[in-house]
Formats: sequence, C-alpha cells, structure tokens
Amino acid sequence: MINKRLLIKNISKIVTVDDEDRVLENQNIYIEDGIIQYIGTEMRMSDDIIDGRGMFAYPGLINTHHHNYQTFTRNLPQVQNMELFDWLKYLYRIWQELDQDIVYHSSMTAMGELLKYGCTTSFDHHYVYPKNSDDFIDAQFKAAEDLGIRFHASRGSMSRGVSDGGLPPDDLVQTTDKILMESERLVKKFHDSSKYSMKQMALAPCSPFSVTSELMRESAILGRKLGVRLHTHLAETLDEEKYCLSTVGMRPLEYMESLGWIGEDVWFAHGIHFNEQEIERLGKTKTGVAHCPVSNMKLSSGVANLPAMLRNNVPVGLAVDGSASNDSSNLMAEMRSAYLLHRLNFGAAAPTAYDILKIATKKGAKLLGRQDIGSIEVGKAADLFMIDTDRIELVGTLQDPKNLFGAVGYSSPVDYTIVDGRIIVKKGELLTIDEHDIVTRAGVHLNRMLKNII
Repeated sequence: MINKRLLIKNISKIVTVDDEDRVLENQNIYIEDGIIQYIGTEMRMSDDIIDGRGMFAYPGLINTHHHNYQTFTRNLPQVQNMELFDWLKYLYRIWQELDQDIVYHSSMTAMGELLKYGCTTSFDHHYVYPKNSDDFIDAQFKAAEDLGIRFHASRGSMSRGVSDGGLPPDDLVQTTDKILMESERLVKKFHDSSKYSMKQMALAPCSPFSVTSELMRESAILGRKLGVRLHTHLAETLDEEKYCLSTVGMRPLEYMESLGWIGEDVWFAHGIHFNEQEIERLGKTKTGVAHCPVSNMKLSSGVANLPAMLRNNVPVGLAVDGSASNDSSNLMAEMRSAYLLHRLNFGAAAPTAYDILKIATKKGAKLLGRQDIGSIEVGKAADLFMIDTDRIELVGTLQDPKNLFGAVGYSSPVDYTIVDGRIIVKKGELLTIDEHDIVTRAGVHLNRMLKNII
C-alpha cells in the first residue's frame, strides 16, 4: 500500500545534497502524497512511522545509463577478456533470443538490485530488437511499475548492420522509418513530463558504428519535436574513434554535432576519449556525460577525464552501464570505484567522495532533465535511502557522512529505500515483489536464453 503520509523521525544525520551541502542532525522528514513536505524537529501526524535513530539518510541514487536486458548475460566465461567490439559481436548472437518475458524478468532483476542499493531512479538504454519485439518497452515499464522505481526508458535503435559497414548483424537492425514510427508511438504512450513523473522516455540511437547518419539526424529532429531528451554512446573506445575518422572523416563529437547532437537536451554515455577542446565544447553547450567507471575498466576502454569535465561545468551523472559489462547493478559500489579510480589517476585534482555522491544524485537528476529529484529538500519528490550505522563494519567511519560511500564504501543492501513516498526496500528486502519467486522465474528465462552456450 502506498503511504499517503509517512514520518521518518529522529534521523541521526540527513545528507541533503542541497545547494548549501547541509548535513542535518536529529531531525524528522514528513512526507505526504510522495512529496517531502517538512524537515525539522516537529512531529507530524502520519499513517506510518519509521524510527530513524542511528540512521543516516541520503537522496535516492540516480542511474543515468544502463542496459537491463544484459543482466542475463553476466559473468560469461567466453567474454571475460574481450574488449568492446569483440565483446559486442559475441553477445549480439545471444541477444537475438530476447523476447518480452526475458526483457521483463531481466529488467526486474536489474532494477530490483538497483533499489536494494539505494537507487530510486534509473534510465535504461534498450537498443536490441529482434523480430516481434514491439512490446519490449511496455515490458520494461511494467517491471518498473511492479517494483515501484522511478523509470526513464529509451527507444534505442540500430540501423547500420554488417553489410552496411556497421558492427551488429543485419537481422538485428531496423529501417529508419520503423524506428521513427515506434519512437513516436512509445513517447506518446509513456512519456509523462509532469513534475514528480514516475515514467519518462528518451530517444537513443545506439552508437556511431551501429546507426546511420540519417537515423541520428532524424531522431534528433523527432526528439525535439516531441520534447524528449537524446542519448547515445560516444567516445567510448579508440576503435570507435578510428571508425568515425575512417567513415566520415570526423572525430566522434564533431560528427555528432554535425547531425544536431549537441546541447542541454543531449547526454552521451562514457565520453572516455574526449580531448580537452571537446570537453570545453561540452561545457559551453551544456551537453552531458553519463560516467560508467566500472564498465570502462572491465572492457579496458580507458578512464574518462572526470576532473576536466567538472572543471568545465559539463553536466555529469553516474551509471552502472550494462550489467554484462559491470557485472552488477549496484550504483553504491559504483561510487567507490569512481572515487578510487580518479584518485589513482588524477591525485589531488580528483573529485572528492562527496563530489561523487553529488554526481550520483543531484547532478544525475540534472542530466535527466529533472529538478524535482536528487536532493532531500521540502518540495522535492520523497526519494531517499537510509542505512543503519549500528553495525561493526561502520565503526570508526561515521565522522564524515558526506564522504562515506566513496572513502569507506558500503557493501550491504540498504535498510530503507523510499520512492515517491513509498517504502520499497526494508531491512535489505524488496517489499513490492516476492524476490524468491522472481529469482526462480528469471532463472527459467535466463536458461532458455542461454540454452545454446550452457
């Protein structure tokens, strides 16, 4: 049952991630109809009460790039040492087996894991469409609704197959007309641009090496006509850079800009191989980047220049990327990896652990075009998570709650995840679904998908 009125009382520390970076002590949060209505020491009448003594509260984490369907191709021994292009070529053949049941259960698995580690909003980039796949996005929204997560889906696409000089097999690409028609249909069916929306859409052609120039250009025109954001992979590998130089005679960002893909309604996944001038251009045009540190390491793609992006005011969010290139859907673990990776590579110029938390919350909200989530403030959506600090692994770590997740790390499911004022996770367990039932059913569909390789 959705909590119409929820009071979280006596919270030891609230890391607000507001514009003043406040940490509030021993205060209450009162939530009504999914919105934070009051923060302070007063008690308010409510339908449900959580005792927050000994707990730290944080804004819900925001995942800005994912591929839910890849959850069913995690930890495959055949791809452990591959880099992106070879990795994709191998997996495309498995992903041809996707159907509505597989998409639904892989989405339940991916987003269920995200919720258990404090994520309250997730964006998914689905771009693989075998035959009879028109209901895939419907299945994703159904999974998100069943779980209770705030969900941004995309109508991804591939239109340049092997015979056209692209990377994906020809039977996984679609015509430009088909893609644009489906894109418009899905935006009109699902996109809700209102404040506190639980579901939104974006248009997301896959990448320069799997999409024609025509589709990229027409998607930008259609997306702006429909009022939705634009997303694609870019500057992920040097192979992609070589591909763009050899096929269109331009570096990836220059190519995207020539097709209308730049501006504050655009964000790219990865952005590892942008040079200094390109990062300056991103900042000036307010074009965003979803930073995927673990995937970038797993596929040996490189290290994004996050300090330069932040210095140039590039909008940046954090992301787990595809489960098959991570191999988890744990944004909390991603925060520590991001912090340590950039400390190792950039030293004193690296972002602090709290900077990483802001990227995973407030800045991620901005990347998705939202001002109603990303911090704990009156008037914001009631999306937050809490951890009980009374545990042995946190002894001696509580002096600086803002930097906790990057500097120390936290490996357990959270004690509470609240989305839209609704308790979704309690004491590390999902309340909205029967986890064991989902695990069993997911296993059946996973084995069916992998039948030819296991």
